[in-house]
Amino acid sequence: MESTVRFINPSTMSTPPGYTHVVEVTGGRTIYIAGQVALDKSGTLVGPGDMHVQTRQVFENLKVALAAVNASFDNVVKLNIYTTDIKQLAALREVRDNYVNTKNPPASTAVEVKALARDGFMIEIEAIAAIPE
Repeated sequence: MESTVRFINPSTMSTPPGYTHVVEVTGGRTIYIAGQVALDKSGTLVGPGDMHVQTRQVFENLKVALAAVNASFDNVVKLNIYTTDIKQLAALREVRDNYVNTKNPPASTAVEVKALARDGFMIEIEAIAAIPE
């Protein structure tokens, strides 16, 4: 079976800013990456109080996780984003666009939450990637 990934924005829906409404994957491997937060390799919080810095660390952690399965952000088909301040979504998008495939961006959900697992965390992102056979 041939592997394919199709990014689809139906013409009967609004055009989304920076994400895709539907991503269809057939064949290949599916990778699920647990929510990543702004911790460096030693477990130290990076960028306390700074959404840009925390988001960059989160995407760097996702990059390392993807590399562990020989994947890259080009393979990411879905992002779930949890933030304690949805008003900083523009900062998040600015950093995100330096990592994801902006021509075919992944499906995405962003949700504001009251708190994350540890004080000081402003953002957590989990990812799903599709690796062709």
